[in-house]
Amino acid sequence: MQSLNDIRTAFLDYFKARDHLIVPSAPLVPQNDPTLLFVNAGMVPFKNYVTGAEAPPAPKVASAQKCVRAGGKHNDLDNVGYTGRHQTFFEMMGNFAFGEYFKEGAIVYSWEFVTRELGLDPARLLVSVHPKDQDAAEMWKKVAGLSDDRIIRLEENFWAMGDTGPCGTNSEIFYDHGEHVPGGPPGSPDEDGDRFVEIWNDVFMQWEQFADGRRVDLPKPQIDTGMGLERVATVMQGVTSNYDTDLFRTLIAASEEATSTRAVGEAKFSHQVIADHLRSTSFLIADGVGPSNEGRGYVLRRIMRRAMRHAHILGAAEPLMHRLVPTLVGLMGDAYPELRRAEPVIAETLRQEEERFRRTLGRGMTLLEEATEGLGEGATLPGETAFKLYDTYGFPLDLTQDAVRARGISVDLEGFETAMNRQREMAREAWTGSGQASAAAEWFGLRDRFGATEFVGYGATEANGEVQALVLDGAEVPSASAGQTVQALVGRTPFDAASGGQAGDTGEIEWAGGRGRVLDTQKQAGDLHVHVLEVLEGELKAGDKATLMVDAARRTSTRANHSATHLLHSALRNVLGPHVSQKGQMVDGERIRFDFSHGGPLTPEEIDRIEAEVNAVVRQNVAAETKDMSPEAAIAEGAMALFGEKYGESVRVLTLGRALAGGEGAYSVELCGGTHVARTGDIALFKIVSEGGVAAGVRRIEALTGEAARRYLLEQAAVAKGLAEQFKVPVADVAARVEALEAQRRKLERELADAKRQLATGGGGGAAAETEEVGGVKFLGRVLDGVGGKDLRPIAETFKKQVPDGVIALIGTADGKAAATVAVTGGAQGRFSAVDLARAAVVGMGGQGAGGKPDFAQGGAPDAARAAEGVAAVKAALAG
Repeated sequence: MQSLNDIRTAFLDYFKARDHLIVPSAPLVPQNDPTLLFVNAGMVPFKNYVTGAEAPPAPKVASAQKCVRAGGKHNDLDNVGYTGRHQTFFEMMGNFAFGEYFKEGAIVYSWEFVTRELGLDPARLLVSVHPKDQDAAEMWKKVAGLSDDRIIRLEENFWAMGDTGPCGTNSEIFYDHGEHVPGGPPGSPDEDGDRFVEIWNDVFMQWEQFADGRRVDLPKPQIDTGMGLERVATVMQGVTSNYDTDLFRTLIAASEEATSTRAVGEAKFSHQVIADHLRSTSFLIADGVGPSNEGRGYVLRRIMRRAMRHAHILGAAEPLMHRLVPTLVGLMGDAYPELRRAEPVIAETLRQEEERFRRTLGRGMTLLEEATEGLGEGATLPGETAFKLYDTYGFPLDLTQDAVRARGISVDLEGFETAMNRQREMAREAWTGSGQASAAAEWFGLRDRFGATEFVGYGATEANGEVQALVLDGAEVPSASAGQTVQALVGRTPFDAASGGQAGDTGEIEWAGGRGRVLDTQKQAGDLHVHVLEVLEGELKAGDKATLMVDAARRTSTRANHSATHLLHSALRNVLGPHVSQKGQMVDGERIRFDFSHGGPLTPEEIDRIEAEVNAVVRQNVAAETKDMSPEAAIAEGAMALFGEKYGESVRVLTLGRALAGGEGAYSVELCGGTHVARTGDIALFKIVSEGGVAAGVRRIEALTGEAARRYLLEQAAVAKGLAEQFKVPVADVAARVEALEAQRRKLERELADAKRQLATGGGGGAAAETEEVGGVKFLGRVLDGVGGKDLRPIAETFKKQVPDGVIALIGTADGKAAATVAVTGGAQGRFSAVDLARAAVVGMGGQGAGGKPDFAQGGAPDAARAAEGVAAVKAALAG
């Protein structure tokens, strides 16, 4: 028993045999803590159980939890690949007890597992405890027979999730690799060596820490333990680096084969980076995170690009990462089925991002060449430039340093750190949380008092129920009067809560002596349907009997739109490929907005095929089928689950339509708890009204159904009919007529631009190029009225022929705005930068700045009346 898979299985089997409920890993995106980027410890999914905000599924549980540390407080990214212990992705094995056992039970289980189940030599083990935790020290003596010299007291043995929340002392188990490995025991000056490695951590949760410094006893003491799977594997396999364990050896071998480069020397570190980052990026994508420029998506993109840069260093001629995904899925797909289900999406996302990064890498090298142009030996590259390369183009600082070192140029490290710290501070501010934790505790408390809401809305739009609680500004209140808007919890309701992108129901509630308007219905604490209620008449009190009436017309449209998204999802996968996955949606009574993963714009032919498929299933008018089953059974039967969603013990499975010609079975089978049509024919008509990109690798379709789609088509037909009457052509010829007019417009624009250029540069009787001497160079400055920014460049190109050694500054004015174009030619390029001069012109006219290259730059300003000031500013810059 030495492989990672064997150790994981042994751990879970051990605790299952000791009456622990084995729970699957939670998604990497935290479901219960808005302050965290990612799940970074095994206990994160259980935080609400520890604080008592939510009842645990069992008093004793165990899990193998996926974790990522690559952002925020817990960030190992810069060390990954270069040390044997650091990883962005790791598995944390843990057993948890919620008041069932405490220090003695945890210590007994941990010692028994590592010495009996794993067979580790007790003589090679030592432990650490907090200096004030005498109970734990005595327990180690009793359970393991350890002497005082093998029980190390460390002040750092105190564990907390953050500045606030559950906390307590902890005790760790260390394994001694032997004297032949450098390093000292924990707490010694040489503790960073590899000789002693932590393999287990028992955390004794006793208190909750508050922001004001108070530390309050938890309702029941809790146990949170962690065993790092990869670290234990190093011990079991007789190695000191995580990258020498079986799983990493297999991934690195695949990387070696794909790059034809052995993992020796500096290449070893690159292969290790790729192997680790392949795991973190693949699991993040499988849990619904996509690369973007903010939040979690930004961290994912940084991890991706770091790996992709190392692929470039290894000489990979083609995108590499996506080719390694099948190897990873083969290694970990059985333990984590979501990885296997998401394989096409993972591979396609990695391929697209690596192709994009390869183009970016080229632009980054161009920027570096431009930034160092003119810098000689002994010069310094600004830290802001190095940070821009790092932040925008994925260039680590060491790559920039290597690139300029050969030319004798250094990098301003202080300036780089200043820019880096500024970004870190912005990231911290963006992830400080939003007070959701206290509000969640209020709702979990109500959930414990009243139980789940009885939802009867699958078959009804009206029902009677009792008002259980009213919440105003996050606190429970006994009543609400006319004019107030409160959150009303009713024990039985037909109102469906917003979930999975479906908007919550609206409608009315009536009670004896009063009535109110339901503005929205929200889901809280997992299964509470909470009505956002505007009290219109009378006073509403907890305990009142009420009649609840859903807006039936809106519900009907919402159902049709929601069911149509399921058909759209299947059609997209059929037409575009299995890499398509839902990235988000919004459906209400008006329209559909559906986001999905795909690398480029859809063609008109693809959109037509997708529409045709959906409408073909609509015309089948087949009854929708729903049934409840476990998520595992549903997925095994072929139901599509959304990546990153956490499902309960039972899920609702929706089947819509029959497979089209050539297919077998149902057309769409998905896990979904929302409300839907009774038959596909209830959708009536489906029409896509727009398709576009919303982020890298993410597209958005907006669509209409039923009467809204019919009205849209009538409006489009009316436009076509109106144009046909205006052009005096049949409707079928309108498109050709519009295309001809567009071609004529482009021709006239070209002729007008040519005329302006002729007039500006002296052709056609206009004034010839007249220059003056400013700052020792020839200078030509012009204000060109009626010339927009896009027309300035060809005029400047003509002037460059007439002024082969000098500076040309053109200010165009159009539509009340000014545009500046500056060109520097010949020997003047050694003295002046077009970017600096264009910036001076724009600022002189009240604008912000300019961009371009040293020989040609452009910018804009808001006030055409200040055009002459732009020319004057360039002259002043030359003379100064």
